[in-house]
Amino acid sequence: MANVTFKGNPVTLVGNEVKVGDRAPDFTVLANDLSEVTLDGTKGNVRLISVVPSLDTGVCDAQTRRFNEEASNLTNVKVLTISVDLPFAQKRWCGANGIENVQTLSDHRDLSFGEAYGVYIKELRLLTRAVFVVDSNDIITYVEYVSEATNHPNYEKAIEAAKIAN
Repeated sequence: MANVTFKGNPVTLVGNEVKVGDRAPDFTVLANDLSEVTLDGTKGNVRLISVVPSLDTGVCDAQTRRFNEEASNLTNVKVLTISVDLPFAQKRWCGANGIENVQTLSDHRDLSFGEAYGVYIKELRLLTRAVFVVDSNDIITYVEYVSEATNHPNYEKAIEAAKIAN
């Protein structure tokens, strides 16, 4: 498993760490209208999956805004932001911040995504910060488990990986 800290303290990640070349595991998360969203349901696109602990924190806010800006320049790439925030809170946050190019999804119900991708922080019941790129054939082409969950991911590498996977 990836070694991750949260505010300098080691945390336990639950689930299966994924690697470049793996078939992307399916998952079920909730959209802001409480409908279920699965990996299979987004087939036919490259998926840039941005994982954040909570949209209501500074780095998560900045990460989601950055990928929202970049999404308008990416063709055939669906940008998904996944957290354990409730769908209602995600919808409110997106509306208040003008987020229109990223789909926010909640893993609050059963941590399906968190366990499938090895990003569920056991001690906090949050997801650790990570970025994954999944090509249109459901193969993982980019993985970044951010070693300190309060730090930013490598935006440039993730965006480049999404362009290449297209």
